[in-house]
Amino acid sequence: MQTDIIQHIGQIGVPIKNLQRAMLFYQEKLGLPLLFNTDNMAFFDCGRLRIMLTHPEKEAFDHPSSVIYFQVDDIQSSYRQLKEKQVTFIDEPHMVTKMGNTETWMVFFSDTENNTHALMSEVIS
Repeated sequence: MQTDIIQHIGQIGVPIKNLQRAMLFYQEKLGLPLLFNTDNMAFFDCGRLRIMLTHPEKEAFDHPSSVIYFQVDDIQSSYRQLKEKQVTFIDEPHMVTKMGNTETWMVFFSDTENNTHALMSEVIS
C-alpha cells in the first residue's frame, strides 16, 4: 500500500459570516499574516498551513468549523496576550494529558464568527 500520497494538510477552510470582521480577528488578534483576499475569501499563513476564511458556498457548509489547534510555545503567555486583545476564551489553560515527561496543555477560544479553536502547547517537565 502506498503511504506517501498525502504529505501534509495544505489548507483549512473556516466558514464566516462577515469577511472584514473575521479578517481583523485572524490578522490583528491572532497575528496571522494575510496572504491575499478576494471579495468572498481571505487566506492566512500559519506555518505550512493556509487558513481560508470563506462564506459557505452551500447551506450544508454553513456551520461552525472543526477546531483548529494553534501550537504555541508558552500557553500561559499566549493566553494573557490574546486576552489583552479581547479574544473570548471558553476556559483557562489546563493540562489535558501527560505522556512520559511531556505535558499537553490547551485553552479554547471563540472567533468572531462563532467558531471554536484552541491554543495548545507541549511542555517537557
